Amino acid sequence: MKDLDGRGIPGAMIATTEFEDAAKSQARTIGFMPAVIYVPHPIQNLTKEELVKIAEKAIEPILASITAE
Repeated sequence: MKDLDGRGIPGAMIATTEFEDAAKSQARTIGFMPAVIYVPHPIQNLTKEELVKIAEKAIEPILASITAE
């Protein structure tokens, strides 16, 4: 994401809440704070319908983060 950002290509990282601390730590280490949208954890055992609900809640913040100026 850092490389893409440097080339002017917007992006956002989507991760579950379980990885919030790890993502922040890694971002501090590399000196780049990407846009991150966190979704509930865990997701691996969810049904398609449950995943769709999570995606529907996340889409607005994702779009906002990649279109912000």
